Amino acid sequence: LSSVSHDLRTPLAGIAGACSSLLEQGSRHDEATRRRLLETIASETSRMTRLIENLLHMTRVESGSMRVRKEWQPVEEVIGSALARLKPEIGKRPISTTIQTAMPMIPMDGVLIEQVLFNLVDNALKYSPAHSGLHISAHMDGRCAVISITDHGPGIPETDADRVFEKFYRGNAAQTGTPPGVGLGLAICKAIVEAHGGRIRADAGVDGGAVFSFSLPVDSSPPDSTALPDMPGENQDG
Repeated sequence: LSSVSHDLRTPLAGIAGACSSLLEQGSRHDEATRRRLLETIASETSRMTRLIENLLHMTRVESGSMRVRKEWQPVEEVIGSALARLKPEIGKRPISTTIQTAMPMIPMDGVLIEQVLFNLVDNALKYSPAHSGLHISAHMDGRCAVISITDHGPGIPETDADRVFEKFYRGNAAQTGTPPGVGLGLAICKAIVEAHGGRIRADAGVDGGAVFSFSLPVDSSPPDSTALPDMPGENQDG
């Protein structure tokens, strides 16, 4: 509670202040001011929603109620879904992706792995310069799918490479001016990836910044789509 109380009160205070200003002096504000106040409400609501989602995920992890329901999923679709959810945070920042040619479908819980990608990209956005780009890649390494997110931030000290995945650990956030957070996002990523039988790690980037990578085991072959029966109502005309 002591770790999250400040980070719950801060966005609530921003929302309450913006709402009060609109209610009490809305007619006196020009259009630009009203829009700025509405944007404050939207961004602080989004921030609080992410915090609550992370708290709920961690509660499920620690209570043992998180269940992994694996299905064969295309990696590019899961990455796309995570980026779509982060569109307001990404804004105009360049995001590039490299997906291995003929990348097979991967057995995963799409909802949970999307949350891993969401948390990793959100973390990279927070810890890198406002106009710098991110790169997401996916490839096969033997019988594992490896997905990586590379940023151009200050990087991660070697001593912190493992600690960043500890619950409530935030490193030097106070010195870097990073937006407040309770340090649950990466801990949740680790729990979800390990529940899939995979591994996650943090490394220094070749040209600076940080690289977060996680692997997912592929212990069997995906179903042959050509052998699947036609779905009811599917267009048969090609």
